[in-house]
Amino acid sequence: MNAQNDISMKTEEVLRVELEVFRQRHRDLDDAIAALQQRPTADQLTLQRLKKQKLQLKDMIALIEDRLTPDIIA
Repeated sequence: MNAQNDISMKTEEVLRVELEVFRQRHRDLDDAIAALQQRPTADQLTLQRLKKQKLQLKDMIALIEDRLTPDIIA
């Protein structure tokens, strides 16, 4: 099942909780990436994987925020 269909089936309260969890994970990954980049022997493969995870979380956050934001008719 794709993420968009999964999101549409959840309640607003569940989405808000998930949004906060995803935001925290995103911040944690940001901290981990920054810490790894400070090391002179940083593993580039690990950095790539962490950055990919961070982008996936960013996409999920955007999907949830879009779902929670009401459409405004101009």
